Amino acid sequence: MAENETSTEAQAEARTNARKVREGLVVSIKMDKTAVVAVIERVRHPRYAKTVQRTKRLYAHDEANDVRVGDRVRLAEIRPLSKLKRWRVIEVLERAK
Repeated sequence: MAENETSTEAQAEARTNARKVREGLVVSIKMDKTAVVAVIERVRHPRYAKTVQRTKRLYAHDEANDVRVGDRVRLAEIRPLSKLKRWRVIEVLERAK
């Protein structure tokens, strides 16, 4: 019986996904407790094999409203907080100059 319990616990731990972490540049802070962060992704074009930059604008929760436009921040994936917000600002990596 004890072996079955430990195997189910191990399966449950293996099943949990690590939350995604992204880094990006704050482009807008016009909403309360929300920052819009541009995340640049570099991918290879499937046909031409050239590296292409793709930009995604992620809406991130900023509880203290302490980030400013131009800051480089680290984001973590969270449960949906609103229609568009699925990320949270973990830390400010570099302040805007």
